[in-house]
Amino acid sequence: MNILIIGDIVGTSGVNKVKEVLPRIIKEEKIDFVIANGENSSDGMGITSKIFKELMVAGVNVITMGNHTWGKKDIFNIIDNKNLIRPANYPRDVVGKGYEIYNCRDKKIAVINLIGRASMNVLSENPFVVADEIIDKIKDEVDVIIIDFHAEATAEKIAMGYFLDGKITCLYGTHTHVATADEEILENGTAYITDIGMTGPKKSVIGMEVDASIKRFVTTLPERYKVSDDKNVILNGCILKLNDENCRVEKITRIKV
Repeated sequence: MNILIIGDIVGTSGVNKVKEVLPRIIKEEKIDFVIANGENSSDGMGITSKIFKELMVAGVNVITMGNHTWGKKDIFNIIDNKNLIRPANYPRDVVGKGYEIYNCRDKKIAVINLIGRASMNVLSENPFVVADEIIDKIKDEVDVIIIDFHAEATAEKIAMGYFLDGKITCLYGTHTHVATADEEILENGTAYITDIGMTGPKKSVIGMEVDASIKRFVTTLPERYKVSDDKNVILNGCILKLNDENCRVEKITRIKV
């Protein structure tokens, strides 16, 4: 089984890139299941019903979110869709769901979304505790467990990787929009990478317009962020190759298209 994971989709150009190249990647790499982070897909903040549908048609199976989950009010029209999940460690009773189980090639794949607490400015429950609770609840009914850990601090992501090593199939990081070169299979079999990067305009500051970003850092004055209009758009992510019999990860490979 081959699973493709796509890094944070930024703006219209990022969405269009997915629509353009995903069908080809699925065919060439024999992809069985696709996960994408879509929390920046609408103007860099949030997601809409229209974008959600476009990504589904393009071949994405499940969309994860993050700190901009509620960036667009339209999300409340799709928040209960089986193919959309938001961080599981948001406060209890928040609408939506933090994980879901999907069927693929006679296997059950659980996808969990978590948000970090270090430097995220989001009030959330402890992601380590919540992860343990969910895994304990579903471990006997699924074959694969994959977690999108949407977090700022590399230390928090690395610690989570070791914390869950052997308990899940894969832990990958999103949010910082810069792909890290530390993909590996940990000692007890869990595939790990600190961040899979973004899908969006290459000439940008993590997807945003360069000049506005520089002005904010130089002057410390407020400046409205805008998604870069650079025409050179990249897709970052990774591919997991799983053993068909025991569903253990045999290889994790970064991709950049």
